[in-house]
Amino acid sequence: MDLRMKKLKAAPAIFLIALILFLTGCGTAAEEDAVEEGAEQVQTEESSEPEKKAEETTAKKPAEEKPAEEKTESKPEEKPKEKPAAQPAAEETKPAKKPTETGGTTDHIPVELVKTIDGDTIKVRYNGQEENVRYLLIDTPETNHPRLGKQPFGDQAKERNRELVNSGELSIEFDIGDRTDKYGRLLAYVYVDGKSVQETLLREGLARVGYVYPPNTRHLTPFEEAEAEAKKKKIGIWSIEDYATDSGFEASAAEQQSASSSTPASTGSTGSGGVSGGGGTSGNSNYDGDPNAKSGTTSEWFQNCTELRKKYPDGVPAGHPAYQAKMDRDKDNYACER
Repeated sequence: MDLRMKKLKAAPAIFLIALILFLTGCGTAAEEDAVEEGAEQVQTEESSEPEKKAEETTAKKPAEEKPAEEKTESKPEEKPKEKPAAQPAAEETKPAKKPTETGGTTDHIPVELVKTIDGDTIKVRYNGQEENVRYLLIDTPETNHPRLGKQPFGDQAKERNRELVNSGELSIEFDIGDRTDKYGRLLAYVYVDGKSVQETLLREGLARVGYVYPPNTRHLTPFEEAEAEAKKKKIGIWSIEDYATDSGFEASAAEQQSASSSTPASTGSTGSGGVSGGGGTSGNSNYDGDPNAKSGTTSEWFQNCTELRKKYPDGVPAGHPAYQAKMDRDKDNYACER
């Protein structure tokens, strides 16, 4: 009985324990079921998430990023870059050469004769303009100089020059130095049908080698050889002893000329301050004659170059009645030149 009573007393406790265990077991199972369901749901969501993302990406793609083809179509057409225009040739881009620039060529340039001025100067039409051409490396006697007057063999040299330049196709050649002298005359070698006029005049004794200013000396050697031939033959200017010199033509030697090889000619007075020979000026000059200029000793006085140029626009050479040393600032025996 005691044992039964003990059992009966213990039954509620056992029942309570069993109930607790039962309840505990059910909760665990429910939690496990919930956990499993949650895991499945998570797994399901995870498995479906890539698909959703793919769908979302596909849905958003047209708005966020256009396909490559659409980009190409919507991009404005790009014009091909234009190539820069070809640069013109050097001679086209540079300004036209001035007359005083170097020639640097041996080309013979055709020109048209306008007139013969004297034995070593002609007027031609060059580049559409009339220009005086002073022959390089030679000097001939004067024909009409305001101070020196007419010199022996001056007329012969002029006439022979006229014959030559009218006998064929006329052309000129520049040397590598200056193309003009200070008087604006072109400095050139002159040819007729390709033959040198200068060399012919030298060989025939109607010119001397003179006004040699490097670098315009390209044909100096053949010119000196032609001059030497005339000297040896004693023809023309070389028929008068000491007439042709390194500085020009000596008027005092005209009295010694030979009647058979020269023509007597009057010479103007040198006047005070004059220089002998070479045309009265330095450089490649050959005074062409000023109708207003008078040779002789009569003096013309001007206060300054401004006054002098009113009467003599191009100035005056040494020996001219109006020449004053104070107006010849560069000491070239030419006063008030422009």
